Amino acid sequence: MDVSGDISRSRIPAFRLIEDQLNQAKELLNKQLTVSARLSDISQLLDHINSRSAKMIRPGLVLLSYRAVRDDFDELGRVASSEKKPQDTIRNTQYEAIRIAAIVEMIHNATLLHDDVIDEGQQRRGLPSINSLCGNESAVLLGDFLLSQVFKMCTELELKVTNVIADAAARTCEGELRQVILRRNWQMRESEYIDIITEKTAAFFSSCCRLGALLAKATKTQVQALGRFGLDAGVAFQITDDLLDLTGDESQTGKTVGSDVNTYKPTLPVIHLLRVVERREKTAIINQLNHTAGIRKKALLKMLRSHGSLEYTRERAQEFVDRAVRALAGIKKSSAKEALVETATFMANRAI
Repeated sequence: MDVSGDISRSRIPAFRLIEDQLNQAKELLNKQLTVSARLSDISQLLDHINSRSAKMIRPGLVLLSYRAVRDDFDELGRVASSEKKPQDTIRNTQYEAIRIAAIVEMIHNATLLHDDVIDEGQQRRGLPSINSLCGNESAVLLGDFLLSQVFKMCTELELKVTNVIADAAARTCEGELRQVILRRNWQMRESEYIDIITEKTAAFFSSCCRLGALLAKATKTQVQALGRFGLDAGVAFQITDDLLDLTGDESQTGKTVGSDVNTYKPTLPVIHLLRVVERREKTAIINQLNHTAGIRKKALLKMLRSHGSLEYTRERAQEFVDRAVRALAGIKKSSAKEALVETATFMANRAI
């Protein structure tokens, strides 16, 4: 499979700086998802995952954070073509960065498989979701298979690195679980919503940035700065993702839209709407949101627009992007730092 085209279509211009390393991470990921001929049925499912073009945002954050501290990829070229670690220190560090980039993407793919089951998603990255093709059982177990591969890959990493990865995975699950428990909680405050998406999404983004910095032997201050950048950029990303669930076009987003309302999950646009309307109107809206058929998308969008909820959500996403950029103030000026800023901006501008 030619992976170079996958990355070039990622639609994140900033990733041109790390295109070769992202392709290497994709190659490594594909190797980990190759099974023996006797497991042809599983192989078909894995091929379906590999065939889907991904933005590779989380691996990109690992690699850009590495380069923001220590930019030595260009002079040494490819490092992930061999199964064995390179002997010299710099090449070994690069190998680990690319290896971890593959690991975080594998974790992300596993969460998407589980998410599509939870949200009853029928489309993912422009193709039918695994659960829509093969059922929920196959999707859940395939996600578990990916995580088992992650466990195997992590056995060769330093303890401090595996601790960051394990913590990120745990926090993601905690955030997802909390969101499911709080379905239909239409009294949810904005601060509670931010807490949830910080755990389920932003903490993982932060860990990706910290991992890149740690592998580059960054100072404590640099690790903290890049971790803070990832956290705020991750919040902006999830706010925008939730906005696109309401306003997006499936042909553009590549996944099922409207799932948050259909599964009774309060997101920022709806939280803002319920905060600004009169009590009687609020009660009527909540009754519609709780109805088994759900509230009609056109009617909900009309209310969100008329009360400024969509614009408010865009502004809040941009505020977190601004915070993310400010977090990089202590990081030296470089093409990698500029690419991180560009990536954070991309995250919020997807919904414009």
